[in-house]
Amino acid sequence: MVATPTYGATRARVEEYFDRTATKTWERLTSEAPVSRVRQTVREGRDQMRAIMLGQLPEDLTGLRILDAGCGAGQMTAELAARGAYVVAIDISPSLVEIAKKRLPETLQSQVEFRAGDMLSPDLGSFDHVIAMDSMIYYEAPDLGRALAQLCPRVSGKVVFTVAPRTAFLMAFWGLGKLFPRSDRSPVMIPHTAKYLRHHTSQTGATGSISEVARVSRGFYISSCLEYVK
Repeated sequence: MVATPTYGATRARVEEYFDRTATKTWERLTSEAPVSRVRQTVREGRDQMRAIMLGQLPEDLTGLRILDAGCGAGQMTAELAARGAYVVAIDISPSLVEIAKKRLPETLQSQVEFRAGDMLSPDLGSFDHVIAMDSMIYYEAPDLGRALAQLCPRVSGKVVFTVAPRTAFLMAFWGLGKLFPRSDRSPVMIPHTAKYLRHHTSQTGATGSISEVARVSRGFYISSCLEYVK
């Protein structure tokens, strides 16, 4: 694990939110159930981002071992398995992992290993690729840099992940959010740039390249897809 006070505190807040506060919200958001107009834009943005991230991997994933780091309700997991991958699907929220298990088609169950816990645990083993959709967006740059550096030796291919892009709008929104905290508010997203993360990853001694692949801006869903390649 990334053994720092900030990482541990953030991880605890994320677990509290997704496993106790927002499970039903995310279960509905990731289904075909009707949602509000605002949440519909989030759903559409996430669908677009998931397609972009999958596009960074080979179309045929047969024989490859993929880590779905922060699998949530399992949409990415199912698509990776459908393309032939053996998927280790892990999430900090046991409740979301149970939803993902129930939703996975029976024909794909032999290709997926579900786990609840820390996506950085070395016990998970080595992988051909890692996908982390919206599971690293809450961490400060030093912690995120160390997380990427820790994953690097165990990944032969790409780490494809998302962050909140450091735009003027998001920085203003982020600042206002910090001024008006609420006990039921989701964990705060930390805006980043690829250059800033490269700096913090290199500080750990890890070698590799971080580059931005694409951005998605759909209503209240604004996200940047990055990839880290050794």
